[in-house]
Amino acid sequence: MKVINPASEEVIAQLNATTAQDLSQIIKSLREGQKVWGKKSVSERLACIIRFGELIQENLEELAHTLTSETGKPLQQSLNEIKGAQNRIEHLQHHAEKWLAPETLVNSGNTHEKIEYEPLGVIGNISAWNFPYNVGYNVFLYALVAGNSVVYKPSEFASLTGKQFEKYLWQTGVPKNVFQCVIGTGELGQCLLEQSLDGYFFTGSYKTGLHIAQAVSHKLVPVQLELGGKDPLYVMEDIPDVEQAAINAAEGAFYNNGQSCCAVERMYVSSTIHDEFVEALVTEVNSYAVGDPTDLKTYIGPLTRAQQLEVLKDQIADALNKGATLKTGGKQLDREGYYFEPTVLVNCNASMKVMREESFGPIIGIQKVSSDSEALELMKDTAYGLTAAVFSSDRKRALQVLDQLDIGTAYWNCCDRVSPNVPWSGRKNSGLGATLSAQGIRAFVQPKSYHLRP
Repeated sequence: MKVINPASEEVIAQLNATTAQDLSQIIKSLREGQKVWGKKSVSERLACIIRFGELIQENLEELAHTLTSETGKPLQQSLNEIKGAQNRIEHLQHHAEKWLAPETLVNSGNTHEKIEYEPLGVIGNISAWNFPYNVGYNVFLYALVAGNSVVYKPSEFASLTGKQFEKYLWQTGVPKNVFQCVIGTGELGQCLLEQSLDGYFFTGSYKTGLHIAQAVSHKLVPVQLELGGKDPLYVMEDIPDVEQAAINAAEGAFYNNGQSCCAVERMYVSSTIHDEFVEALVTEVNSYAVGDPTDLKTYIGPLTRAQQLEVLKDQIADALNKGATLKTGGKQLDREGYYFEPTVLVNCNASMKVMREESFGPIIGIQKVSSDSEALELMKDTAYGLTAAVFSSDRKRALQVLDQLDIGTAYWNCCDRVSPNVPWSGRKNSGLGATLSAQGIRAFVQPKSYHLRP
């Protein structure tokens, strides 16, 4: 399998893809390894994960360059991701033993009652390329600490990073028959669905997530889906600093080239500040350095996937045909690599693809609104339910909007943010289940109830 650098379109590596026969043997090995791994104490398993985090930080520069070379993520953002993902390990270090420990509910009378938490078994983790450290850690590290073995399939666009995970986990003492990284395209993912696994954990698109859920439904095992979004931001007229709000909003929309599940993908701005806000937003977006992702000054690198260029072109053409105005950007750059200009569209409306369909690129549509009720109805008008944000100086007013939205995460005066302390989950077409928090730890175990009479 060829690994292509999206900044140069050059083949930078060729990897041996995992075959269906290989996969069957790997799963068999992981099932045997899990029996031993699952009997170790949480603290013993956790020690390996803590050491893994140390090794990752010790090799930070090399790993960041690898991530940038295969995804096109600007190097500074690769460094940010790898350093930031360490908070998942710290979260496990502080909470895993507590949330995985047996619980005694009744310890007196004729019958004592308790709960023990047992590993699911062999976990299949089909992961994503846009934040492989963040979304990968959310699953495979938590699964390992809980006593499971893991077959990890990185996206074909982040395979080198996936093999680095495997390398350093093995160095910590995680046995080879407890964690395996398999390499391949969607065909290999389909093979995983046909294997007898004890849980399927996927990060990616709604279309693929739906296919996975349907394909494994008859197995009656846990299925967790972290899918996409069309996340709205409503900017109220009472914000204290319009320019700073525009800077924050632009970061929420354009960080990682807009290739984030929880990126701001549509904006609704109060009519009284709309023009001032748009002017400040365009100024900020035009200041972004676009170019070589290995340059630490670069903020916008290439898209990771060539096919997304056509999605963006189609959304822009559709918007312009329906009355939108292009304020900046709007086209693919005439250079090697999958580069697209950061793009801002105004005079948008709900009929446009840019306001309805996931963009996953450096593009934002803005619509003027005259009231909270109008903004709320527009924010609700979506098949997705991942996150939503409101910028306002009035907490009560902002929460009156956020509380009425069917979403997994609400933001007031921030956006595009994930914390291991609270669940990460989506509703409707944005997913099923939750990672992170206590719920994310317990997602990888199954309870066993005991009724004990002394």
